[in-house]
Amino acid sequence: MSSDLFRAQELSCGQVEEWAHGQGYTDLIGLDEAGRGPLAGPVVAAAVCLPQDHGLDGLNDSKALSEGRRESLYELIISASRGHSIVSIDAREIDQTNILAASLKAMGLAWSEVVARESSLKDALVLVDGNKRATIPSHVDQRPIVKGDARSTNIAAASILAKVTRDRLMLKAHEQWPVYGFDRHKGYPTAMHRSAIAEHGPCPIHRMSFRLQAKRDE
Repeated sequence: MSSDLFRAQELSCGQVEEWAHGQGYTDLIGLDEAGRGPLAGPVVAAAVCLPQDHGLDGLNDSKALSEGRRESLYELIISASRGHSIVSIDAREIDQTNILAASLKAMGLAWSEVVARESSLKDALVLVDGNKRATIPSHVDQRPIVKGDARSTNIAAASILAKVTRDRLMLKAHEQWPVYGFDRHKGYPTAMHRSAIAEHGPCPIHRMSFRLQAKRDE
């Protein structure tokens, strides 16, 4: 991939697709995840293949969008996509391996599901957010792209599906364990969350391999 794509100062969501189509790629699958940083809950990954004429406006890194905008785009992405999949890996498996391995595995599983459902996409170019390769077969052409969710519409779409799905899961977790405030921080390491862990101890969805409580001098 051209280094110019990485040197661009003004990011434009869709510039990766412009490059890929110019190189002769027709089918593209974007991969992204949500939930690497939280102290609790799953890591969720999504895979999305959008048609070139998807007609979706406002796709961008899910973190740059409001919750309402993400929710409205969620159904539109599912309706417009040629193929999509959403996969989660729970806290116990994250503890057994590590969060990076779990994230890359989740993205690989999402890709596998898309290809299983739509075999015509087995040779699609895979665009992965970040600087690591997803856990998919070595013969598959995949390109890790730093800040890919701000440069690729397919990755941005995957980012939105993963983020919305994970937020919904954490809202359900809040109903079961309301003392932690999952509805507010979605499991991320806020002062409120760490204080609740210190008071109540961890619950079954906390990642025990993470540092759950603040150090005394913090």
